[in-house]
Amino acid sequence: MNKITKILVAVAICLAVGYFSGTVTRSAITDWYPTLNKPSFNPPNWVFAPVWTLLYVMMGVAAGLVWDRIAYESEIVQKAMLFFIIQLGLNALWSYLFFGLKNPMLAGVEIILLWLMIYETYFQFAKINKIAGYLLIPYLAWVSFAAVLNASIWWLNR
Repeated sequence: MNKITKILVAVAICLAVGYFSGTVTRSAITDWYPTLNKPSFNPPNWVFAPVWTLLYVMMGVAAGLVWDRIAYESEIVQKAMLFFIIQLGLNALWSYLFFGLKNPMLAGVEIILLWLMIYETYFQFAKINKIAGYLLIPYLAWVSFAAVLNASIWWLNR
């Protein structure tokens, strides 16, 4: 598989995870989420889909760039991709915990684990391909914001 194909496959996987995470979110956005007290800095609902779409594309490009190095740095690439897969699973799990189970406290605990995994993935990716590492910085920043938002929603609705 060439580099472009690896990037496209990785982007498709990330977007698929985002899509399936969104299926849990969709119904809660219309019935449960509007009933919650939210902080003043809570973005409007329409912001989340384009931001997450862009972040999933950037994550996929980053993963594809790292995956492309597997023939040259097999062990370190496998380790980096394992962290990537774990954080991607945690990303999907957060939507289920917050919107599916309607449990901001449990989602808040989980988002800390997600943030730590993204942070480690960033460092693993940056060792292999600097651009791949840089592509994860907006994701890390958004999840940092999401963690504060999650904690605020939990606090306001406890």
